[in-house]
Amino acid sequence: MKLFQFFKNVSREMKKVSWPNGRELTSYTITVISTVAFVAVFFALIDLGITQLLNAFFE
Repeated sequence: MKLFQFFKNVSREMKKVSWPNGRELTSYTITVISTVAFVAVFFALIDLGITQLLNAFFE
């Protein structure tokens, strides 16, 4: 019985959710992908720099 009540409450709460429209969804997706790409490049460059430093000291 509690499981049924849980899913009933979930359904009720999901109806209250404000879902993004197509334009907002596209904007959010571009923002997330751009941010992930920037962070990936940033850490790749930091990793490359640290590797070069360590190679310079230990070779």
